[in-house]
Amino acid sequence: MRLTALQDLLAGIYDVPLAHDVHDFLVTDPHAVALAADAAAVSDEQLLVARDGEDMAIALYVDAHVLARLADSDPLARLDGANLADWWTALEGVSHFHYLAFHAGHDREVSRLELETQAEIDKYVATLWLLRRQHPERFPRELHRLLFARARIDPRLPPQRAELYRRASAYAGRFCRRMEARLQRPADGTWRDMLAELRRFYRLNETRKLAHIERCA
Repeated sequence: MRLTALQDLLAGIYDVPLAHDVHDFLVTDPHAVALAADAAAVSDEQLLVARDGEDMAIALYVDAHVLARLADSDPLARLDGANLADWWTALEGVSHFHYLAFHAGHDREVSRLELETQAEIDKYVATLWLLRRQHPERFPRELHRLLFARARIDPRLPPQRAELYRRASAYAGRFCRRMEARLQRPADGTWRDMLAELRRFYRLNETRKLAHIERCA
C-alpha cells in the first residue's frame, strides 16, 4: 500500500487536493531522522519540518517495517485487528503532512495542537469510512473506544509533549463522539451534512476549531 492512497482518501473526504505527492517526501531511514530531530523522540512516524526564512522544507518519516507490514496486509482491502495499529501510524503521518502542506499553501501558520487534533479526527473519520465500506451491514461502535478510551501516551515523552497529546485526543474524542451519535441515527442528509461540517472544520485555525468543539460537542 502506497501512502499516496491514504493521501487521496483524506483529500477526497475533505475536498483538499494537493499538488504534492506525500510519497515524494517519504523517508524510512531512522538514522536520518535522528540527525534532524531529538533521537530519543523518534517514533514509527514523524513529520520533520525545517525553516529557512520564508522557505519551509517537509519530510515524513514512517518506519520501513510499518510500510512492509501494510504492503503484506493492505487495510484498504481488509482492515482488521492485525493491521489496525500500522494503519493508524501511517494515517497519522499522512494527515500531518497533508494538513501542514494544505495550510502552508494558503500562507497560514499551524499550531502543534491543531495538527494533532486534526490527525486524531482524521484517524477516526478515515477508519469509519473504510469500515463502513468494507462492512456496510454494521456500524463500528467499538471504534471510538479503541481510538480514544484505550489510547495510551508514550511514557517516554516529555511531560509538556504528553499533555499536548492528551489535549488533542480529548478534543478530537468529543468531536468524534458527536459525529458518531449523529451517524447512528441516520436520516436523509445526515452524512452529507456531516461531510460539509468536516470540510469546514478542516479549514479552521486552532482558536476556531476548539471553539467549535466547545460549542457543538
